[in-house]
Amino acid sequence: MCCSGVYMEQDIIISIKNLSKAYKLYNSPKDRLKEALFPFLKPRHTDYYALNNVSLNIKKGETIGIIGKNGSGKSTLLKIITGVLTPTSGEVKVNGKIAALLELGAGFNPEMTGIENVYMNGIIMGYTEEEMDKRIDKIIEFADIGEYVYQPVKMYSSGMFARLAFAVAINVEPDILIVDEALSVGDMRFQIKCMDHMKKMMDSGTTVLFVTHDINAVRRFCSRAVWINEGSFTKEGDVNMVADAYLDYLKLGEFAFEENVEQNEHTDSDKDLPAFVHSDTIADIVGFHIYNQHGSLTNDIMYDEPVTIEVIYDVFDENIESPVLGIALRSIDHDYICGINTLLDKVEIPWKYGRNRFHVKFIHGILATGGKYYFDAALFDKTATVSFPYKAMVSFVTVSSSYVGEGRYIIPHKWS
Repeated sequence: MCCSGVYMEQDIIISIKNLSKAYKLYNSPKDRLKEALFPFLKPRHTDYYALNNVSLNIKKGETIGIIGKNGSGKSTLLKIITGVLTPTSGEVKVNGKIAALLELGAGFNPEMTGIENVYMNGIIMGYTEEEMDKRIDKIIEFADIGEYVYQPVKMYSSGMFARLAFAVAINVEPDILIVDEALSVGDMRFQIKCMDHMKKMMDSGTTVLFVTHDINAVRRFCSRAVWINEGSFTKEGDVNMVADAYLDYLKLGEFAFEENVEQNEHTDSDKDLPAFVHSDTIADIVGFHIYNQHGSLTNDIMYDEPVTIEVIYDVFDENIESPVLGIALRSIDHDYICGINTLLDKVEIPWKYGRNRFHVKFIHGILATGGKYYFDAALFDKTATVSFPYKAMVSFVTVSSSYVGEGRYIIPHKWS
């Protein structure tokens, strides 16, 4: 579990403390009935926690992206915030009016007309009929569903639901807007209109909780993100940091967060290198160091930060003609990002009996998009075909970047 940073009390618009939501699961209807009839006997259910002891403070005017796989607890959290569900334990304090788009048609009575539902939703939010009279024309104009606004909503298509629901949500001037995947329905022009209006609300200080599977949309609109996994907060903070970690998890599961991929085996300092001991092999790579632009050892770099790689290798056979050193960068899911070697760059490496070291500098940084990566390193014959040895995953590195591009690699460019 994690929680957000400390804010002044008056700045917090939503406060969530130690929130849990548990459901009772039964193996059969008989077990449910027996437990109801004999409550003092051994429980016949198991508890499933849709949310498990989560805490979060949300500041006025923030736009928070909430991400996670289906079934992770995102919608449960939003429904508790809006009062649709009650928590099993913990508390939620909300300081302001909420407009929520949790699912299509939520809060709409299917037997009532669109107009009647608009008034009903406004009254639920605390507005009088006279106050809704002043807003109704704007709502009808934004929804743009024609005469259907006077028909029962049970006749509406999913697109009409989305139009009317969003029109109501944004025109009742909420302090907090909650959007849960509702904007994925509707035609392209309506989606553009919705996003334009959401952006205006964000700029004017409305607090927005934005749930979507579109990670790039989260990067574009949000300054902070929360990643929910199996009912708990896995990460919370800077949107790019959280998004990068979540995408790595989707690529490779829990392996992306195992501690042994955070540090190199031999990168703390030269004193941690093994002693030189003669071997009957040709050579061995014994160290792989990553230095930032300040000359410090690191496993965490900015994408455009100059980086120097040091490869330390022991030579046991000096009779190899024109040996080649190569390194490769791969993503955590093993996509081949970049491979370089001294043969292609027409560079000679030192090859003397004993301990040797060689460096390569990425002058403009690695320029990969944010996430976890690893290096392979190898020594080859003069054709770069036979390796002796090839060290896979010799070092892991986390690349951080602001939202400057999408894909795998940021190609240097200039618009004109």
